[in-house]
Amino acid sequence: MIRNAKLVPRSFFNRDPRIVARELLGKLIVRAEGSRARAGRVVEAEAYLGAGDLAAHAAAGQTERNSVLWGRPGHAYVYFIYGVHYCLNISCLPEGEAGCVLIRALEPVSGLSAMARARELSRRDLVSPRDLRQLTSGPGRLCEALGITRPRDNGKDMLSRRSDLRVMEDGFQAGDIAVTPRIGITKSAEMPLRYLIADNNFVSRK
Repeated sequence: MIRNAKLVPRSFFNRDPRIVARELLGKLIVRAEGSRARAGRVVEAEAYLGAGDLAAHAAAGQTERNSVLWGRPGHAYVYFIYGVHYCLNISCLPEGEAGCVLIRALEPVSGLSAMARARELSRRDLVSPRDLRQLTSGPGRLCEALGITRPRDNGKDMLSRRSDLRVMEDGFQAGDIAVTPRIGITKSAEMPLRYLIADNNFVSRK
């Protein structure tokens, strides 16, 4: 499946984050490791809109920490939250305009054993399909599973063949999509900017 996937074009991310978040569902986040790869399919994502969105990191203006958001579209913006885990965002909009999409959940597709090791899980922890939720259901879990950290990946071009962290597509169609308010935030919490594949078992919260 990964062998037949291709990189998403930069024009895909050079758009309103709301459009990108919806259409990103079904795409693949891939950690390339030589001839092998860990990969998951995006099943849940949230849009962050920039200065007018009080929940967005860009709301306070451009800083050294969030400068990726003002750069070219399709780059990884990784931050550490609650002193516990990393979150992966992908920059959107033309250079000079801030916006991004937060990847909230993936459905594991390839490299499940490597994901389990990265999450410090064993095969005994993954005895049923339901247990696989432990791998990539949630922004912190998916970053652990794919080895995503700020020191390693922040600012990385996810649309380059030279990058080991990529966004790819294999023709998968997401089907029914649900839209809800974002979760885990307090500011601008009422905005309906969370997009998920309806009835998918790997979303972080139904």
